[in-house]
Amino acid sequence: MTREHVLTRPTTLPTGDAAARLGSARRRRGRRRGFVMGALAAALVLVFLVTLSVGNTFYSPAEVFRVILGEQVPGASFTVGTLRLPRAITGLLAGVAFGLAGVTFQTMLRNALASPDVIGITSGASAAAVFGITVLGLGGAGVSVLAVVCGLGTALAIYLLAYRSGLSGARLILIGIGVGAMLDSVVSYLLLKSSAFEVQAALRWLTGSLGSAFWEGIPPLAASLVVLLPAIMLLTRRLTAMQLGDDSATALGVRVDRTRLLLVVVAVALAGVATATTGPIAFVAFLSGPIAARLVGGGRSLLIPAGLVGGLLVLTADLLGQFAFDTSFPVGIVTGAIGAPYLLYLLIRSNRSGGSL
Repeated sequence: MTREHVLTRPTTLPTGDAAARLGSARRRRGRRRGFVMGALAAALVLVFLVTLSVGNTFYSPAEVFRVILGEQVPGASFTVGTLRLPRAITGLLAGVAFGLAGVTFQTMLRNALASPDVIGITSGASAAAVFGITVLGLGGAGVSVLAVVCGLGTALAIYLLAYRSGLSGARLILIGIGVGAMLDSVVSYLLLKSSAFEVQAALRWLTGSLGSAFWEGIPPLAASLVVLLPAIMLLTRRLTAMQLGDDSATALGVRVDRTRLLLVVVAVALAGVATATTGPIAFVAFLSGPIAARLVGGGRSLLIPAGLVGGLLVLTADLLGQFAFDTSFPVGIVTGAIGAPYLLYLLIRSNRSGGSL
């Protein structure tokens, strides 16, 4: 067949029944996506309200709404407005940030294991925070800034170590796991050499907790999401194209290396800010994307569903940690107990299916 024949051969398009079936399938997927996202949003609102109502003293939804609207309600204004509301808002925002960061890495590298907490990025933030607490004597904003900066530095180091005439997802994951293991050993060494008081403060941060959430910590987290969420949404089309592989994304006009670097910076910033606020809440970034993919289905961006799942995971786990057991547990303990078995499952599944979501 000559080149002219190839160029002039008509493209076969679905017609008749095939086109109708294709259109019907797309509409079903669209309806499923809309229904699932609506259900996730409704569940998130419900759990948020339950978090505000339940505690040593129960407050009715009417009282909770009055406090949210700024009215003075005896007892509830302090308990709900000062203690529970900042905790719930912090958990919601941090969960959304973790979910967005995790699914960005997983989609970009086409591997469910490629989340910030698995490939060592949050380990860099954790090591920096422990160093700041135990050696530099920092607290509050100082620890947060150091954690964010070192999280970005760790991501850059992993990226550069994994880059060899292009970026291989498998290579980045393996190098990230190795870097994370080294940084975890640094954390262990710092804890071993520190005083009991310093160890206690560091461990509270390392477990991932909403117990110290107050209004002062919300503006930096909220401001970061206001800036980073639009940035990552602008990259959604390019991120979706990268699911097809680097060659296909390049053919569609995506500058793969530049886009990947931008996505890494935004995703690491999201994970770093959330980690700096709450500590490294285990496995939220790792779980949100796969759960969202199974609920919504494939073919479209998972950013918004994963963000909703992340917020729902953190709030639900915090609620369980406070009231489901005889002893109160930090939220990171609960998510770790859920995520560890799921990690083993995905390791087995990834080995069979090539690591796709």
